[in-house]
Amino acid sequence: MAEGKSDPFADTCTFCSIANNQDEETEVILKDKEMVCFRDIDPAAPHHYLVIPRRHIVSCLSLDRGHRRLIERMAEMGRAVLREQGIIDMKDVRLGFHQPPYISVNHLHLHVLAPASQISEYMIYKFIPGTSSFITEEYLREHLKKNGPLLQSIKKHLTYCTY
Repeated sequence: MAEGKSDPFADTCTFCSIANNQDEETEVILKDKEMVCFRDIDPAAPHHYLVIPRRHIVSCLSLDRGHRRLIERMAEMGRAVLREQGIIDMKDVRLGFHQPPYISVNHLHLHVLAPASQISEYMIYKFIPGTSSFITEEYLREHLKKNGPLLQSIKKHLTYCTY
């Protein structure tokens, strides 16, 4: 984006409003110059947070190899918030992303859930790792490293599918 031009999504994106301190109702738990963490408004577990980049990125399908470190830092922030909230068992934590069309806000956001063993039975289907709707941050980082963008991989896969 050229210097001096504003982000075209900043006025309409709910998460951009939160990232830019324009949403007075959302309590930001942790923030730095690149990311913001806050509670999910419809929590699926006792601890359910979202970590978002301040810069508008639509979804995990918008990412390329160069975003691996961003994903890693988002996960680090999520784990730091869990530790601040008293969560010590990092084995009972789920961190991941929904893929389109399973996202409700078109702004990249990492779901941070704990304890994973206490995800609501009514919402568990939304957070099953390895499904078409939910991928773990670890899987996403590895995929970007080995295969490049998810969208590129999906398109490649679809060209080999016959119906």
